[in-house]
Amino acid sequence: MQRIYTTTFVPKFCNGQWVWNANQERIEFEDTKDAELVKEDYVNTCGFNFSKTVNQLEELIFRQEFQRSDLTHDADVILVQDIKNIVLFLAPSEIITTDFIHFLHTFTVDRFLRALIIYFEYYLKMVEFVLIRRDEIAGEKAQIQSEDTNEIKRVYSTHLIQHRLLLAREYSTIIMGDGEMKGFYHITPIVNISHSIKDKRFHEAFLAFSTQVVWIAMHRRAYDYIDMEMYRLFRSEHFKLKRYAHINFTQAETSMLYGKNYKRRNYRAQNSPLIQELANVSTENLPILWIGERKYRGTDLRIHQLELEYIVPDSQLTLIDVCHGILGHPKKIYDTVLTINWEAVRFQNYSEIYDPYQLVRQPALKIPNVDEEKMRKYAQKFDTYYHVRMQYERVSKALIDKWCRRDAVIECFTEDMITSIITKCEKELQRYSYGPSVEEITNKFLTRKKLLRKL
Repeated sequence: MQRIYTTTFVPKFCNGQWVWNANQERIEFEDTKDAELVKEDYVNTCGFNFSKTVNQLEELIFRQEFQRSDLTHDADVILVQDIKNIVLFLAPSEIITTDFIHFLHTFTVDRFLRALIIYFEYYLKMVEFVLIRRDEIAGEKAQIQSEDTNEIKRVYSTHLIQHRLLLAREYSTIIMGDGEMKGFYHITPIVNISHSIKDKRFHEAFLAFSTQVVWIAMHRRAYDYIDMEMYRLFRSEHFKLKRYAHINFTQAETSMLYGKNYKRRNYRAQNSPLIQELANVSTENLPILWIGERKYRGTDLRIHQLELEYIVPDSQLTLIDVCHGILGHPKKIYDTVLTINWEAVRFQNYSEIYDPYQLVRQPALKIPNVDEEKMRKYAQKFDTYYHVRMQYERVSKALIDKWCRRDAVIECFTEDMITSIITKCEKELQRYSYGPSVEEITNKFLTRKKLLRKL
C-alpha cells in the first residue's frame, strides 16, 4: 500500500496554540484541551451522529484516498461533489451502505442537492430579513409599515415559492422512482410489495445527509433554521422530531416564509409542502418546471434570472455575480473539511470593489420592483426549440467501491505508516535517478489536456 507523507501545510484540528521551545529551538504545539470547555465532537442530525472535524491521520487518509482528483474538471474550486465527499467521510458507519453510496453518486441526486442549496441560500436571507424587520417594527422607535413594504414582502414570498418549486421538481423525480432512480424504488415491480422499513431507514439517512450538505455549504451557519426547515419540507408540521423553542414565527411571518400554497390538514391527508407546491402551480410559474430541460423563450425577466442561476455551472457563478454558499469558491482559502481560512482570505486582497465570491460584501436580498409580479402576467411566451444538457462528471466506479469500504480503508492506516517530512527529504536526497523521462512527462500532459479541454 502506498505510504502517506506528512506535509507542513496539513493542519492539526486540536484546541491549543503554537509556542516556541527555546531549549530545543523549534515550534511545538501545546494542547489546551479541557473536557469541560470543549464542545461535543458530533452533531446529531435526524438521529445520526456526524463528526464535526477530523484528526491529522484522518485528514491525510481523506486527502489521499477520497478527495476529488486533480484530473477532474474544475479541481481548484468547490463543487457539490466536494461537499458530498466531506459529509460521507464524517458520516456514521450505519449510513455507509452500498445502495446509499450508489444512490448519492447519481445525476438526479446531484441536481437535487444543488437545488436544495440554492433554495436555502434564499431562505436564510428571508429569515434574516424577517428577524431584522421584526426588530424595526417593535420597541419605542418602531417604524410604520407602508403598503409598498407589504407589497415587497409579497414579492419576496413569491420568489421563495419559485425556488421551492424547483426543489419540488427535483424531489418528485426521486420519489417517483423513474430513470436512474428505478433501482432504489421501495416498491418491487409486478408484485407491488413495498419495503417500508428499508425505505424509512433510507429516507431518514438521506435527509440527514442532505441537512449536513446544506449546513456545510452555508458556511456551517444557522443550523437550527436549516434543520427546522428540512423537517417541514420533507415531513410537514405533524412529524417534527425536534423542536426549537427559540424559533417562533408569527402568523404573518409564517405566511411570508411558507407561501400561499402551504395548507395544514389532518395528518392522514397531509402532503409535504413540496408536493403542495407542485399541486398549485400558477400559470406564470409553469415555465419554471422546464428550467434545465428546455431553453426558455419569452419576455419574463424573472424566468430568465432563475434559469441563469440554475444552469450556470458552480465554477462560473462569479461571472454572473451570484453566490450559492461556498459553491464555486477556490479551495485554497478553505481547509480540508471546507471551513473557511480567514488568514488565507486576507492574503487574497479582496475588497468591496474586487469581491468575486461575496466574502467582503454581505449577501443580501435585492429590492425588487413593486409591480414585478403584476408585469409577469403580461409576459409573452414562445415555442421552445432547444433542449439544455447539463454537464455532469460521474465518479469512477473504483472510487464508489472505495466509499463502500470506507471503514475498512480507514482501519488499514496506522500511525506507523506516516513518514515525516524530514524522512521524505532524506529519501529524496538519496535517490540517484533524474526523475521521469521526457516522454513520460509529455504523455501525462497530453492525457490531462485531452481530459480537461474540449476538442
